Amino acid sequence: MEIIAQYFNDFTPIQIRQFNLLQDLYADWNQKINVISRKDIDSLYEKHVLHSLAIAAICNFHDGAQVIDIGTGGGFPGIPLAIFFPEVHFLLVDSIGKKIKVVQEVSVAIGLKNVKAVHGRVESIENKTFDFAVSRAVAPLADLWKWIKPAIHKGRASDEFANGIICLKGGDLQQEIADSKLKPHLFKIEDLFQEEYFKEKYVVYVPK
Repeated sequence: MEIIAQYFNDFTPIQIRQFNLLQDLYADWNQKINVISRKDIDSLYEKHVLHSLAIAAICNFHDGAQVIDIGTGGGFPGIPLAIFFPEVHFLLVDSIGKKIKVVQEVSVAIGLKNVKAVHGRVESIENKTFDFAVSRAVAPLADLWKWIKPAIHKGRASDEFANGIICLKGGDLQQEIADSKLKPHLFKIEDLFQEEYFKEKYVVYVPK
């Protein structure tokens, strides 16, 4: 939790408690269901929680906003963002049922009221629209955009950005961006957080 407090310090006691509970919960669940790399569990707050919060560092979702986390895995970036934005509604989706079970159990254990977790594929979700989609290293940008574009409605549910998709990616993205035929905005995470881990990692934003 200390590494989070280096960059964010306006948390309520409830939020601090929720963040603090994540280490033991994920360590315990990871022994039953491998949702985080074994070698990363001791770096949970840097490599998973803080990484997820790079989105919060550049985008302030409005209260009441509807956000979908595509391919959430064990709950990243959705759970850290849901703690950070308690008045924003998050739908966390993954095609692997055991990972969604972990998301559900962690959400209940820390008392998150603004998270719903669904086992399924994002493209099969019907009759639901969102202000933003978030994602972390799930699929190429072209696929993410194809899956979620119809469900993102135009508008502006953040202080900084019009509605769209915000994803976390790493490495050389030049070919992936070219293949997508999109014109995303890239933000270097190393400009937000000083840890070596964030070199060549980006927040990628595409407006609707």
